Amino acid sequence: MVMQRWTPRTPRTWSPFDEMDRLANEGFAGWPFRMMWRRLPAEDVCWAPAVEMYEKDDHFIIRAELPGMKKEDIDISVTGDTLTIKGERQASEEVSDEDYYRCEMCYGDFSRAITMPAAGDPKKIDASYEDGILEVKVLKAEEAKPKKIQIKAK
Repeated sequence: MVMQRWTPRTPRTWSPFDEMDRLANEGFAGWPFRMMWRRLPAEDVCWAPAVEMYEKDDHFIIRAELPGMKKEDIDISVTGDTLTIKGERQASEEVSDEDYYRCEMCYGDFSRAITMPAAGDPKKIDASYEDGILEVKVLKAEEAKPKKIQIKAK
């Protein structure tokens, strides 16, 4: 039996699904399922980085988590209103597959396409990569920017 830290629940945080989640987590921690979480061959693993996107006045910001990658291994392209981030994260060659007890990190190729609410200008894209976070700034195309309409009084 595993000891778990008690966390108080208030009526605001309690959910009827809490007990189902606990039972499912305990059920999937058993022997046959534990074997599935071992290191899988690269061709069997599909992953995509977590992203966030938000809009400022005249541009979009797209941020992606890509820890352990070099900027040379990341490719960014824009087609219409779709920004695509592609790349490949390589596994360390220092550890052989037989030496692993657990490997929850994903390696291999990835591709993530993000549709923006309005078209961006492919000539005005700025990307930076720092501390495992890729940040792409896409300026909106002139026709996609909101135009202020003056109201005339009669």
